[in-house]
Amino acid sequence: MAHVELSLPDVFVPAARTPTGPGCDNVGKWSASVSHAEEPCLLIDADTLVVAISAAGCELLCLGAPEDVVGLPLLEGGLRLLDFTAARHELPEQETDKIPPLLALHSGRLARGLLRVQPAGDASTYATVDAVSTPMLTGGSVTGSLTFFSPI
Repeated sequence: MAHVELSLPDVFVPAARTPTGPGCDNVGKWSASVSHAEEPCLLIDADTLVVAISAAGCELLCLGAPEDVVGLPLLEGGLRLLDFTAARHELPEQETDKIPPLLALHSGRLARGLLRVQPAGDASTYATVDAVSTPMLTGGSVTGSLTFFSPI
């Protein structure tokens, strides 16, 4: 008869700062993961405040350091969105609700789209990114959105 032995040398134990209790929502649970992720990602709450962003996300979106962005409203934290015309004008305010992180938040559905971003004070450079967003639910209500980005 065959003998099988299972060994788990690296058991996952949540960090002390990672909330796991029944009173905490998905946004709180995901914030530590997003903050430490190597992938470009962003987590916002229902008020569109940046809860967490990865260093790679800051670099890709031309936002500086994560600590400079966390706690600020997404669109007032330095994120400069451009339209897709040849002139690359700043995206009008009425169009900003259609970007994936906000669309997922407001619609409660998955959202995907392209964004063109520009570093503050540098009109000569820009980046185009693919964004995939999912709403974060707590008790059936949308409490935030989680977005992953990929350079184009």
